[in-house]
Amino acid sequence: MTGSFLDMQAYVGITKHNGGFPATKELLSLCHAEGAREILEVGCGIGVGPVHAARTCGCRVVGVDVSERMIEWSRQRVREEKVEDRVDLRVADVLALPFESDRFDATLCESVLAFVGDKERAISEMVRVTRPGGYVGLNEAFLLTESPSARVAELARQMGTEMVTLGAWRALWDASGLHDRVVRAYRVDPVREVRGRMRWIGLRWLVRGWARALRVYLAQPSLRPALETQLGAGRDTGGDEQGAPLAWASFGYGLFVGRK
Repeated sequence: MTGSFLDMQAYVGITKHNGGFPATKELLSLCHAEGAREILEVGCGIGVGPVHAARTCGCRVVGVDVSERMIEWSRQRVREEKVEDRVDLRVADVLALPFESDRFDATLCESVLAFVGDKERAISEMVRVTRPGGYVGLNEAFLLTESPSARVAELARQMGTEMVTLGAWRALWDASGLHDRVVRAYRVDPVREVRGRMRWIGLRWLVRGWARALRVYLAQPSLRPALETQLGAGRDTGGDEQGAPLAWASFGYGLFVGRK
């Protein structure tokens, strides 16, 4: 196991995105997922999104993640939630999705493209596999300023993200070729985020994840920095020379939806 932020997420079995379930529900609604036959979820993590969509939308869901370990977690959650007949999971890269063109009624991606260098290609791949008239939807974090504090920039570097502004995301979305584009931007509420992330992960999964994290912390000192980033992302960074507030105050998140 290496010590990157994403590797640590996969090992601990914890993943999250800004806005939690309310953001996912809004994204599903904007993508008209309730009437969908088949949905693709890119970057499915520990499987919360595919399970939720399968249960609430009554459709078939295909979930992909670049991490084989994440797919293992997703399969475990799918079994525990007893939705094996509606969810298909596989390892795949957003930059080369292994599906025919014009297949899915909706393609969703939450808190993934911040970790992808070629965002334009990733969006193009999601558009390609979506059927004409179908929807593509993203939930992605953005910087509230083009000049973040040194501490916020360092946090992003430790997480391995390429954080961009809302304006940069809008430009990517405008270039997507999608129609009827919608962009909804939100500021992050730290209290709601903490509560939402706990609910998103689930108490049982959270307890097990913390137990695994504790074992890593005690047994493998070389991995402690990555673990601290994983568990502490978004908490108070201590402020910089201008007295910067919580790291979360430097970020927002946006829902980006368009029709092919």
